[in-house]
Amino acid sequence: MELTLCNHSSYPRIGDDPEHQLLRRTIAQHEKGEKTEEAVRAAQDRMTELALAEQMESGVDLVTDGQIRWADPISHLASKLSGVRVNGLLRFFDTNFYFRQPVVQGRPERTEPLLLEEFRFAQEKSARPVKAVLTGPYTLARSSVDENGGSGGFEKMLEGYTAALAAEIAALAAGGAAVIQIEEPALLRHLDDFPRVEQCLAALAMNKDSSQLALAVYFGDPAPVYDQLQTLPVDILGLDFTYSPGLVDRVASSGTARTLMLGLLDGRNTRLEDPVATARQLENLARGAGLNLAYLSPSCGLEYLPRDRARQKLRQLAVIRNTFMGSLS
Repeated sequence: MELTLCNHSSYPRIGDDPEHQLLRRTIAQHEKGEKTEEAVRAAQDRMTELALAEQMESGVDLVTDGQIRWADPISHLASKLSGVRVNGLLRFFDTNFYFRQPVVQGRPERTEPLLLEEFRFAQEKSARPVKAVLTGPYTLARSSVDENGGSGGFEKMLEGYTAALAAEIAALAAGGAAVIQIEEPALLRHLDDFPRVEQCLAALAMNKDSSQLALAVYFGDPAPVYDQLQTLPVDILGLDFTYSPGLVDRVASSGTARTLMLGLLDGRNTRLEDPVATARQLENLARGAGLNLAYLSPSCGLEYLPRDRARQKLRQLAVIRNTFMGSLS
């Protein structure tokens, strides 16, 4: 089995070194009126360059921009849409991170690029392919509130977010994104809504052109809907294995109709995985599911870890791959 190492999505924006404090320091100075918006953007550019460099130095084959410019996974996209404003803070699932809740005043509409310029910047600065990452329409809608209320509010929000992201996917595909990842952690909390997510993904897939569309589900056990996930119109299926001890055996016994992104490294735990034990899991998956190609990644974004530990997690990907390849020789 050929393994491509990839970062899942986010990367820590700050670290212990003074250089890694640049963005936090600049934002604080901007809030005091001491720095301009241009200075904040320059700091974001620099921290994005550092995130890309650390991913590449760790041996990652498919990198991301680290979502350095994202205040949170929800409002970064929603706040750029017309008909949406952001309000107070809510906890992001069961993490210690928070997001500003979108308040939908009308149909969310894309009137400007959401991530295209950020992707282009990262692509220009990276010697490795860059994966574009978007929070999915279902998770955006589940995290939003309809200001006007009334029947059909959620459906209208979902339709608006889906249309906006479909347009962004078309722009990213035209801009050279080989892989575009849609993140839907909310799906595993609302399994009865699977048909809605399926409809959304079908609309998104129509705009991917030659790009590969990836779906990432995490912060929950995907085993109960594993067979249904296989039917979705995506090219790559990203699974969080940390919530389901039996998921390796489940995938090995059932096989897969999609290329898998194997989230075997816990993106929320500083402990480094045993390379021998993880290589055995890969052997089980390769043998049982007949995998010829797979992506190896953390289970979720790495923003939940200290920067030095996040970097070690990425380095561990290469150690695990080498251990796995050695076991086959």
